[in-house]
Amino acid sequence: MEYLSFEGRVNLRNPKHIFCLLEDYGTDPNNIPDEPLYIYFGRWIADGQRELIRSHSVKNRHFIGNTSMDAGLSFIMANHARVKAHDLVYDPFVGTGSLLVACSHFGAYVCGTDIDYNTIHGIGKASRKNQKWRGPDENIRANLRQYGSEKLYVDVLVSDASKPIWRDGVLFDTIITDPPYGIRESTRRTGSQKDSVNSVKPSEDYVGDSHVPVSMAYHLSDIFTDLLNFSALHLVIGGRLVYWLPIYRPEYCEEMVPLNACLRLVSNCEQTLSSHTSRRLITMEKIKEPEETDALAHLSDHHFSPYQGHNAFREKYFSGISKRTLTGKEETNKMAANGRE
Repeated sequence: MEYLSFEGRVNLRNPKHIFCLLEDYGTDPNNIPDEPLYIYFGRWIADGQRELIRSHSVKNRHFIGNTSMDAGLSFIMANHARVKAHDLVYDPFVGTGSLLVACSHFGAYVCGTDIDYNTIHGIGKASRKNQKWRGPDENIRANLRQYGSEKLYVDVLVSDASKPIWRDGVLFDTIITDPPYGIRESTRRTGSQKDSVNSVKPSEDYVGDSHVPVSMAYHLSDIFTDLLNFSALHLVIGGRLVYWLPIYRPEYCEEMVPLNACLRLVSNCEQTLSSHTSRRLITMEKIKEPEETDALAHLSDHHFSPYQGHNAFREKYFSGISKRTLTGKEETNKMAANGRE
């Protein structure tokens, strides 16, 4: 190591800096080369926190649901959001609060909303095997209590993300969420008198003057538009929005990622779900406050199209499964026919 020209004495007991030498012999344990493929030398910065994946595993969590976010992905999202102590973090599709658990680990105050009354109140059918109904203390607050961060729990509310309940102005340091895709959880919003004009007509035996639907379809294109607009209004300058965007891989292009004039795209990472679907972890940072001209740009810029392609994600997801099933059956029938010949 003489060529590094380090000066001063080496202190192994109490070093100010630690340097590491790593040799890479590839990934095939059955074909290890005599010499390393690569050699890396660098200064130690910090240890990782992979033990959090085990300690916060969903398998051992007090309150879970069908779509509870994996602990590892929850902490990755919190890192992308740069969550830190005393931040106020909000999840508009909070579900069972997996993202709140991860953010509270870093000392942030957490809150959220969800349209599902049963999930918010921890009642109804359980998601665990061999358990029919949820227990009396299965809720998001109990999850934070399990990990010693109940003091950082602000509250969770039953609310519709398409109809924000918050006052005007900056409120949150971070907005972090995993919107529903319509696969395991439906994408629904509450109905209103205005929406009832285009809604399905009531049955013939309905005797009321008008019919207001209890819930209506909430298209993915509308979910993302509302989410970005809400973030532009309520994030602090420099605050981050982190969310998952489901996509159909054969048709994906970068222009499909929703944009907003007040938010800068920081990163776009892919997690493959199947051969034809994946989801992108989108991280955005607020760079300015909204202006009237921004609203006009939102309507005129081709990037701000309604993203109608996302509305068909559910159909494309299941069509891919059907195609694989049919292909498998065709192969089986072909092999059977060859066997008979």
